[in-house]
Amino acid sequence: MNQEEPKHATAARIYDYLLGGTHNFPADREVAQVVLASFPTGQAGIRANRAFLRRAVRFLAESGVRQFLDVGSGIPTVGNVHEIAQSVTPDARVVYVDIDPVAVAESLEILDGNPYATAVMANLLEPDKILDHPQVREVLDFDQPIALLLVALLHFVAEDADAYGSVARLASALPKGSYLVLSHASSDAHGFEAQGVRDVEEAYRKQTTATGRMRSREEISRFFDGLEMIDPGLAWVSQWRPDPAQPPEFDDPGLSMNLAGVARVP
Repeated sequence: MNQEEPKHATAARIYDYLLGGTHNFPADREVAQVVLASFPTGQAGIRANRAFLRRAVRFLAESGVRQFLDVGSGIPTVGNVHEIAQSVTPDARVVYVDIDPVAVAESLEILDGNPYATAVMANLLEPDKILDHPQVREVLDFDQPIALLLVALLHFVAEDADAYGSVARLASALPKGSYLVLSHASSDAHGFEAQGVRDVEEAYRKQTTATGRMRSREEISRFFDGLEMIDPGLAWVSQWRPDPAQPPEFDDPGLSMNLAGVARVP
């Protein structure tokens, strides 16, 4: 990468490392090792989460959705939203949004030459700045359905008022027939010790600007209030419309850590 190495880790680059990517630095890898030590199935859970994202995007693209707003997108490496959506509809429009300047810069480099996709730097906690961003408005038509993607993001927002408020504001701007795609680390996950959770939270707090917490199934379901859930509803990521051609990552789906759902704006 051409960027100067940052002093601090970011959630986007930690995620990239855990997915086997190359867009990360030593600080990111140090936090990732804490994650793996605390959650031995964490890497498989992240792969399952990314597979859910791909399945959800393909489902929506094949259902006629032509626009995607991916907030907290990280780095759009192989098999990400624009590739899946544009494999179904070549002129599908995609905007990636992330708070990490390195992730945005790498995204723009990956997307160079793609006229229907871009990346912008903005913060989930300032939803109006996302909605009013000139590039967002240039690429997306808010009179037509949009898929809002909030995948593996909201567990990095500790305050409920911030998390629920930001999602509600973004969803309120979506026209009828739009969708919310969301996954979230759940405190209902199986086989994890409280000390491991504390170790990971401490590593993120010390070495990144991210703070957060897991939420229960009931708490995660609140993000979909007022929307129409798509079958199978809120499910572990590996159980949301699984690909029969792909063997499951887990005998116990709860080890995936993340619950996920897709809902339609009525």
